[in-house]
Amino acid sequence: MTKVTCDLSISLDGYAAGLGQSEDRPFGDDGGDGWGSELHAWMEDPAEQKWQMDRLGETRAFIMGRNMFGPIRGSWDRPWNGWWGDNPPYHGPVFVLTHHPREPQPMEGGTTFHFVTEGIAAAFELAREAAGDGNISIQGGAATVNQYLAAGLIDELRLRIVPITIGAGSRLFDGVPGLKLEQVDSRAGSSFTHMTYRVVR
Repeated sequence: MTKVTCDLSISLDGYAAGLGQSEDRPFGDDGGDGWGSELHAWMEDPAEQKWQMDRLGETRAFIMGRNMFGPIRGSWDRPWNGWWGDNPPYHGPVFVLTHHPREPQPMEGGTTFHFVTEGIAAAFELAREAAGDGNISIQGGAATVNQYLAAGLIDELRLRIVPITIGAGSRLFDGVPGLKLEQVDSRAGSSFTHMTYRVVR
């Protein structure tokens, strides 16, 4: 049975990215130095890397917002195929929410980015069709996750909570009506706590 998940790193005050996102600073002003993101220092943790790759292996379709795909705003005025190089880790269809049409972009390893201009419901239907009985992951950023939470379409939140505060930026749960969450797992990493919650309906 398909499960819709979200996997996100957030600060103690709930931010998934700071202000000032750019090509050199994908997560904006989050306390790190460029690619040395404080929020994503978990990538140095081999156990967490393996956990993440195992979860990606369970997932058959992905959805992300335009801001997570890259720093370009407005029309596609230059080539950009995501932050992840020629072989992104998804190895499946990724549906990117955007207001600006673009042809699908196939990559090495089986990832293809599809650009969806009709909104979150259209992207969800495409992902559900592509996933079959497999899982769907709402990858981020926080604004995209919030839209799917508000629409009641996420079953499980997998949060890495990092012991920093950011103070401004893109924040999880902004604009989301009250939710009831059931904690189903927790474990400590080297520089974060991983919390998994089921959304109670």
